[in-house]
Amino acid sequence: MPDSSKDLDKHDADSMQHPREGSEYVRLVVSNEPTADGMNVLLPRSPTRSKTFSWWIKAFVCCIFIMILILVFFKWGVPFLFEKVLIPIMQWEATAFGRPVLAVVLVTSLAVFPVFFIPSGPSMWLAGMIFGYDLGFLIIMVGTTIGMVLPYLVGLLFHERIHHWLKKWPQTAAVVRLAGGGDWFHQFKVVALFRVSPFPYTIFNYAVVVTSMKFWPYLCGSITGMIPEAFIYIYSGRLIRTLADVRYGNHHFTTVEIVYNVVSFIIAIITTVAFTVYAKRALNTLGNRESNVEDGSASYQGSLEMEKLPDEKR
Repeated sequence: MPDSSKDLDKHDADSMQHPREGSEYVRLVVSNEPTADGMNVLLPRSPTRSKTFSWWIKAFVCCIFIMILILVFFKWGVPFLFEKVLIPIMQWEATAFGRPVLAVVLVTSLAVFPVFFIPSGPSMWLAGMIFGYDLGFLIIMVGTTIGMVLPYLVGLLFHERIHHWLKKWPQTAAVVRLAGGGDWFHQFKVVALFRVSPFPYTIFNYAVVVTSMKFWPYLCGSITGMIPEAFIYIYSGRLIRTLADVRYGNHHFTTVEIVYNVVSFIIAIITTVAFTVYAKRALNTLGNRESNVEDGSASYQGSLEMEKLPDEKR
């Protein structure tokens, strides 16, 4: 009998050490053998050096392709633009219209083009080439101010259609919605940032009417944001006219003019990039701040609802 009891205990111990596969105990025991996930972890991962190397190869190829395009543009594109576009426009301007009539034409184009989603950059270049910094800046600011007011007024007439159109583009609607919140200064600042940022202002003129944006911060912010762009267009227009005079005229650069144009060109590029990057980062910061506020308010409302629930439902 003692031997039989010992054998029974030994059998129970063996059954505890080696459970059957069909028992529930087997399902609950954590196996020491590596699972499929563990095997994936143990497998050697692909080295990141190959990805980095392929990225640098792609970047190098893209840089070479861009350089080739730039060389082709300066070799054949720039002469074509000067001979077929710029020089005929300058000759037409000198013979067809007087300066007052041409100023009215440029103001009208700057005012009407944004209504029909037509870029107004060429008109700004012409204003800079023909009228310089003083009158050119005045023409650009008057024309663009009218060109920002007209789409706003037209957008008010088609408020419902624009609202339904923005529903198809939720990301654009979320970006535009930043301009409608806050006080007067907040709206003014956001509109000025939109004008400096790469966001297309022709779309913004119409889309802003679906927000709670007021007219005066929209107008003041738009005028303030257009000032750097106006000076950049005027400068680029004057530079294009100077290059045309050197290429097809009798004008020759002196050393001082060469240094001045190179330095001013570099400053213009740096200023444009700096304004664009600053505006984009500022808009992203405002968007992240608004999303955090919305998430916090949603979680706060959820906690209030949980507090209202009885203990059983909670």
